Formats: sequence, C-alpha cells, structure tokens
Amino acid sequence: MYALYYSPGTASLVVHWLLIEMDLAHELREVDIDARAHKRAEYLALNPNGVVPTLIVDGEPRYEAAALAMYLADRHPEAGLAPGFDDPQRAQYNQWMFNLTNTLQSPLRLWWYPSDLQADDEAVRLGAQARIEAACERLDAQLAQHGPYLLGERLSVADFYLTMLMRWTRKMPRPAHDWPHLGAFAQRMKARPGFATLYQREGLSEWA
Repeated sequence: MYALYYSPGTASLVVHWLLIEMDLAHELREVDIDARAHKRAEYLALNPNGVVPTLIVDGEPRYEAAALAMYLADRHPEAGLAPGFDDPQRAQYNQWMFNLTNTLQSPLRLWWYPSDLQADDEAVRLGAQARIEAACERLDAQLAQHGPYLLGERLSVADFYLTMLMRWTRKMPRPAHDWPHLGAFAQRMKARPGFATLYQREGLSEWA
C-alpha cells in the first residue's frame, strides 16, 4: 500500500488522481499547508524540500510530482498510462513530461507566488503570464494537429499532468481552457469517473 502526503489542489493532485485511476491501494495523509506543517521537522525528514507531494513507497519517502507520476505508471504497466521503454512513443512521452514541468509548471508557480523572486510582484506575474499563454498556444496547436491527447489517441500520465496544470490557470486573465482544443481536452479529462472521486476526496469545487 502507498501512503500519500498531500494538500488539496496542489501538485499532489496528479499523484492522488493516478492512484485512484490505477485503482492502487493507498492511504491519504493530509498536510496542513496553512499551518505550515510542510515546514516542520517531522515532514522535512520525509521531504527536505518542504513541499507536497511525498509518497511512501515500500517504507521509503519519494517526492517530486512528475517523477512520482511517471514512477507509478512504470511500476504498474497494466494501467497502460505510459509507453514502455522500448515503445517508439516513449521519447515523445518523456519530452512532454519534461516540457510541462519546465515550460508550464515553472511560470505557473511564479504567477501564484511572485514574491518568491523578491522582485516587483506585478512585473513577475506579467512575465509569467506571457510564458504561460505562449505555452498554451503551443499545447493547443499540438492537440489540434495530433490530439485528442498529447500522444494522439493514447491516454498517458502526461494528460493527467497537463490537466492539473490547466486547473492552476483558472484564476488567470486567460485560463488555459479558453483555448479551444485545450478546453475540449479538459472537458474530456474531467469527465473521467476518477476526477469526480478525486474532487470529492479533496473537497474541491472550483473548475469542476
């Protein structure tokens, strides 16, 4: 059984969703971010970065959301959510996972937490917004030409990751679902039964 340290709506969401989708036995351990429980010594002993998620695997703590998502898919190939190592689509899958973390997740964090740079918050947000919107343009074009998923007809962990990141744009001047093909993609992903279960368990309602 896995144990997931999580906080509702954060980067742990994709790992929680995959545990549900893959029907893997797991225990949830909520981390109270508002109370700064993620910065306490007992949590830092599990995850020295002081962020969620942390996943306990065979008694050992593992972290980094994208790495955990890819790990679960590789460890449970019967779920069919990642191309195998010898599959021709593996390189494209890896490309999209790294692209999402570097090109979309990174500026999204700056948009939500501009003070991290200790600079002018408005300038940081405007710069992050430009990068996010440029990434959305490219993703929308990818889905238009090669959809309905990032790997074409093949659903993968990358699609779950993208959906989580799209949710994070919901309060931006132009949210990701405003792009037509991204919007259709989001509706397709949110229609999955696991998404409703995820929202119920995490007590979420925005962007349902």
